[in-house]
Amino acid sequence: MCPLQLKTLLFGAWLLGYVFFLLSIRRMWTGKYVRSPLARSLFLNMVSEDEAAATETQEASSTAMQEQWYRCGPDLLGESVRPLFVQSHLDSDTKAFLKRSVDKSGWLFTQLYHSFVSTFLSPLVSRTSINGFLGRGSMFVFSPEQFQQLLRVGPEWRSDRLLDLGAGDGAVTGVMGAHFREVYATEVSPPMKWHLQRRNYKLLGIDEWQHTGFQYDVISCLNLLDRCEHPLHLLQDIRLSLVPSTGRLILAAVLPFQPYVEVGGKWQRPKEHIKVQGKTWEEQVTNLSSEVFRKAGFEVEAVTRLPYLCEGDMYNDYYILDDAVFVLKVSDNTSESA
Repeated sequence: MCPLQLKTLLFGAWLLGYVFFLLSIRRMWTGKYVRSPLARSLFLNMVSEDEAAATETQEASSTAMQEQWYRCGPDLLGESVRPLFVQSHLDSDTKAFLKRSVDKSGWLFTQLYHSFVSTFLSPLVSRTSINGFLGRGSMFVFSPEQFQQLLRVGPEWRSDRLLDLGAGDGAVTGVMGAHFREVYATEVSPPMKWHLQRRNYKLLGIDEWQHTGFQYDVISCLNLLDRCEHPLHLLQDIRLSLVPSTGRLILAAVLPFQPYVEVGGKWQRPKEHIKVQGKTWEEQVTNLSSEVFRKAGFEVEAVTRLPYLCEGDMYNDYYILDDAVFVLKVSDNTSESA
């Protein structure tokens, strides 16, 4: 390639990047996408008083709207599940995560870089691995206080072994891990495995954790049941891997339940299909409890409604899904789960 052609190619690449940058700047400098306090202040000075008042009203109502994330209609739950519901609330740790997410979404050049890399790699690599490589997209399921409330334990409670299946970057694992002497984790994404190793968790293969020769006091399966190929086999392996009588499964499921598996950046149906009946959150919780879990050999001890939060990007401060988080114990009548 001659020097002239090389210069032309470099100039074209620079021009394309510059146009992309300008378009991104234009998109972010609208009322919907303003992030940092300084930028928001400048924006409010530029818009009309009516627009500013509307923006301030929207911000003032955000906390009230966030409280909706935890609402449940107990009368809509089945009779067997109703007394097991634990009411959760927006607490200081959740607020802190939301604030960090808002702040990070305002890092303009970082978000531009993330957007470019994600666009380039998405046809080849899973979204989880991209997030792991970029160090973004950290998840939040519950705070330490919410975890303790759900398990009915205090801050000083300790047990022996925790296994976190599909642990991601280990952020949620850390909330639970503070209560255990040994913390094990599984993960299929190589970049996420690097994060887990940096946190000094003991990594196990996805076909290894069931055959270690020991059992676990608590196994967590957080938002994995709708993202694995064989969810029914997974529940069976978990049941056999828990310490008898005292072992507990903490399971989170996004509702409405829509199972898909990510393979090489593409989504496809799992090989085993769990069909959950019901249209509302309460109806699906009841069906999961009385049908899916019971047939798998589990009984519900507690259930709560929590937002499943993920760090955002240049377009959203954060992402949110609707979670049902269960504490399950192995059923005394194991014949039902045979």
